[in-house]
Amino acid sequence: MTDKSMTPEDVVDRLSSGMTVGIGGWGSRRKPMALVRALLRSPVTDLTVVSCGGPDVGLLAAAGRIRRLVAPFVTLDSVPLEPHFRAAREGGRIALTEIDEAMFLWGLHAAANRLPFLPVRAGLGSDVMRVNPGLRTVVSPYEDGEEFVAAPALRMDAALVHVNRADRLGNGQYLGPDPYFDDLFCEAADRAYVSCERLVETAELTGGETAVQTLLIQRHSVAGVVETPGGAHFTSCVPDHPRDEPFQKAYATAAADPAAWAAFRERFLPDHGDEKSYLQAVRTWHEEQK
Repeated sequence: MTDKSMTPEDVVDRLSSGMTVGIGGWGSRRKPMALVRALLRSPVTDLTVVSCGGPDVGLLAAAGRIRRLVAPFVTLDSVPLEPHFRAAREGGRIALTEIDEAMFLWGLHAAANRLPFLPVRAGLGSDVMRVNPGLRTVVSPYEDGEEFVAAPALRMDAALVHVNRADRLGNGQYLGPDPYFDDLFCEAADRAYVSCERLVETAELTGGETAVQTLLIQRHSVAGVVETPGGAHFTSCVPDHPRDEPFQKAYATAAADPAAWAAFRERFLPDHGDEKSYLQAVRTWHEEQK
């Protein structure tokens, strides 16, 4: 068995400009933010990002790293529209392929199963077809003759996801209420990298009555594993930690003003920083708010 443990920097060293990168999680929930922050400290750019977007998309868009985004939405949950994403779209700085959530799901399924597309009813009769003129429809070869959208495979060069627990072999476990699409991201990518709140022995992942249901990611689809306690911050990773709403509010407020954002970025996301210094800066900030 291969020990796949890495650092965030090891993961980013395996990425390159121009790649299509999938980012797991959902909105402002269980995002691999430590890996995103490491990506921001690298020179990697010109990315096509596939994501149920949250601050991962916002930060990469603010830094000018995204060429095209493929997403059904970009939100901070308690803030309906991610502010950096809004600014990037309004400024015409990123291209967008906006598709229905069901089309997104079946696009991941298609890629995971090495299919060019999968038929789906979602999208028919909506503006999804208008804003994505490259989409095609297919007709059932059976007696029903029904027409479907041919949801194209969302194939990726690399995927980044975050879970609660993982072992060094690449098996990943979620302990919260929703798996999101993280397993599909891993299976739909050429290489997948999993960050986790805590690395554990394999026996800890497989013990207990709910192990089969919560053991989400299988080692065969994972190229690297990173232990990053707090690595989803400021998004939630329940039950390990909730979303840091005060910090998210500060992030969204700073995003509205260039000078405030420059100060925020210098304090929390400097080019010379690392994950340890980020978490220390956050702890210091919270102490100042008391």
